[in-house]
Amino acid sequence: MRYEPPIFRPPSEAHSYILQATIGCSWNNCTYCQMYRTKSFRVRPLADTLEDIELAAVAHGDRVEKVFVADGDALVLDMHHWRALLPALREAFPRLRQVSCYAMASNILAKAPDELRELRESGLNLLYIGPESGDEATLRRLAKQPRPDGAPRDAAYIYDAHVGAAARARGAGMKLSAIFLLGAGGVERSAEHALGSAKLATDMDPDYLAALTLTVVEGTPLAKTKDRLGWTLPDKRTLLGELRTFVDGARPTRALFRTNHASNYLPLGGTLPRDRARIVATIDQALSGAIPLRPEWSRGL
Repeated sequence: MRYEPPIFRPPSEAHSYILQATIGCSWNNCTYCQMYRTKSFRVRPLADTLEDIELAAVAHGDRVEKVFVADGDALVLDMHHWRALLPALREAFPRLRQVSCYAMASNILAKAPDELRELRESGLNLLYIGPESGDEATLRRLAKQPRPDGAPRDAAYIYDAHVGAAARARGAGMKLSAIFLLGAGGVERSAEHALGSAKLATDMDPDYLAALTLTVVEGTPLAKTKDRLGWTLPDKRTLLGELRTFVDGARPTRALFRTNHASNYLPLGGTLPRDRARIVATIDQALSGAIPLRPEWSRGL
């Protein structure tokens, strides 16, 4: 297959065919993120993307069950592209059962409800969205969303955008995977970040819920400004405390919860709310030292 590296995908898409329909991220301003800094955003020519699907069909057509459409927020593709891609994927892969992509709150809200329903009916059934935090001050520091024209300075517009986007996706029948980032509030707003994230996870009510741990990567705006701003990444014990607060406070209807990303110190899994008590007890054991944490050498992005 033809790719413009680097390529990123969620852990759960490890065995998916990755279709690179866009290059980079249409926003690409999140202060902590280095994933697409080497790329200028563009939409690949539709003919090239369709040709990639044909090539993949020849090589892997009878084995592909899941497709992840890359890069950073492929939902930004216009309906003309999606109306060509989704039928081509169904034709190419007879065993196809899932098509997914990363999405931002802004490009979910840019699609009308009937357009999202059309995408769902054509096969796009899972969106990965990363609020990273539910604390409005942290969300603004992370630059998670363009500021709407005329938005009041004290309005929770980024929080509200994620709640609205989740409701619109769910209303279209799509599944939603929400990603939160331990440590994103720094030491200063660790408690507010953990509590706010639990509240946003509740209000978004995703089908899948994941916690990752922030890594400060050289070259990102966060790395360049953290010393001047006095921003400090919490230590491991505080990060585990954030995780405990998040799990204990989040109230989704039913969400498959994971911390299996390589960035995390403590891999966990279960279903919320059913397994909340067990997961919290496991975190408490880790805080007491009874359960070892993942060593630094085995952590990564």
